[in-house]
Amino acid sequence: MNKYVAILLVEDDENLGFVTKDALEERGYHVTWAKDGQEGLELFLAGKFDLCILDVMLPKKDGFQLARDIKHANSVVPIFFLTAKTLQEDKLQGLSIGADQYITKPFDMDELYLRIENILKRTLFLETVPDTDVFEIGKFVFDSKNMVLKFGDHIQNLTKKEGDLLRLLALTPNEILEREMALRIVWGNDDYFLGRSMDVFITKLRKYLKSDPSVSIENIHGIGFKLIIPIKEIAL
Repeated sequence: MNKYVAILLVEDDENLGFVTKDALEERGYHVTWAKDGQEGLELFLAGKFDLCILDVMLPKKDGFQLARDIKHANSVVPIFFLTAKTLQEDKLQGLSIGADQYITKPFDMDELYLRIENILKRTLFLETVPDTDVFEIGKFVFDSKNMVLKFGDHIQNLTKKEGDLLRLLALTPNEILEREMALRIVWGNDDYFLGRSMDVFITKLRKYLKSDPSVSIENIHGIGFKLIIPIKEIAL
């Protein structure tokens, strides 16, 4: 990422905290390191952060409560949990709070970096999304606010996920929409089984759009999807 990115790291393990902070700063991030939950909350409220990385087992205030407090102050900031815990109920608790990633220790720094990059790409994308609800898709008119796809006199009502997915595709016509980004924006997670569910929704959208042969949704193998529409239909 080229933009200035500020990360709040809350980790009470001295060695892991130092190594993580140093590794991320080598990647160009600005990292503020807190060593307990209370200090982490105070730093978050006093600063402006693009992402938070929180240990779960923290002194003074545990990571789950810290995440709740952070989300209360800023509901959209991405949160990663770092933890030695592997219990499913702990992961579910973290995800229910609104965590974007749950990473079990020990972890690979390159993997952490890639996960951060993917989250930041999603955040940057959402920040630059134009404020529009109606799209022309070939001969279709898509009203994303009301979840309606019109073709002449025919009206197709869409489910929320169908509409959200089609809106993402319509925002990037003739460009690749990455699978992981679509999953995280529409489903909130990039789990493999959710990916299979997304494929079902793509099939449904293709069926809805088949009335106009100039419009299609192409599968870009291993990467994502591309909504193909006539160039003249792209609003300037």
